[in-house]
Amino acid sequence: MFTTICMAQSPVSGFMKKTGEGALVLSYSQESYSKVFLVPNEVDGVPVFNDVTTTSISLYGEIGVTDNFNIVLNVPYIKSEGNASSEVLANNGFENERKGLQDLKIYAKYKIHTFDFDKNSLSLIGAAGLETPLGSYSADEGLQSIIAIGNESTKFSAFGIATFKNDSGMFATGQAGYSLRGNDVPNAFITELKLGYASSKFYVDGFVANQLSDKDGVDILGEGFEGFFPATRVNYTRIGVNGFVPLDKSVGITAGVSSYVSGRNVGKSTGVYGGVVYSF
Repeated sequence: MFTTICMAQSPVSGFMKKTGEGALVLSYSQESYSKVFLVPNEVDGVPVFNDVTTTSISLYGEIGVTDNFNIVLNVPYIKSEGNASSEVLANNGFENERKGLQDLKIYAKYKIHTFDFDKNSLSLIGAAGLETPLGSYSADEGLQSIIAIGNESTKFSAFGIATFKNDSGMFATGQAGYSLRGNDVPNAFITELKLGYASSKFYVDGFVANQLSDKDGVDILGEGFEGFFPATRVNYTRIGVNGFVPLDKSVGITAGVSSYVSGRNVGKSTGVYGGVVYSF
């Protein structure tokens, strides 16, 4: 079973690897936006940069230490590009590009128990992990940070996950968690729901992911905002579809698309990704 990866999705899935089994994924993603969910209205045009395109190359790995305990690792290299005019760049000393390694993400998940009944099963999983800056990027550059590649924050997150599976291949996974964040980034409550089908020939799911930041965050250009973007209150709802097709027993390809449908202090972006999966 391949664990899908896409921006604004949970870093962990509701499926487990068996002892000694694992997967390595090299993926490429791109998303762009020219509208922003601000408060109280959606705004046409990104301040300063007009529109933003973000591309990412990500290396992801998961391994089963035991049947009930898995380790997940993810390292992305990100490039964020704006479209500000040469006059705006010259007058403000800005640049249209920021790029580099972002954050190292390490998670562990433990299958607490599986309930089997008839042709169905329900697995309960607990997961926790750490994300911390790996590159030397900065998120404290004033308006330049609109295209920062990260928020320069160390985060600790914990999730509870429930996965319902039917012998036919149909499944549903729901998870909820809380993320504690440094560097004045508001803590956040995170949820995700996936419905899909998994078989030996292909995998597909549809998902909805949500983030609700604590109210101590500020709004861009609102009361208390001092130009430090990591301190903003970021909420969102994002929907998408993921797919995976094996080419043989060890290699497969994955792809997906997703889009923000509502939010707060976040770009109204649509993204696509594709990747190569090696299973062992």
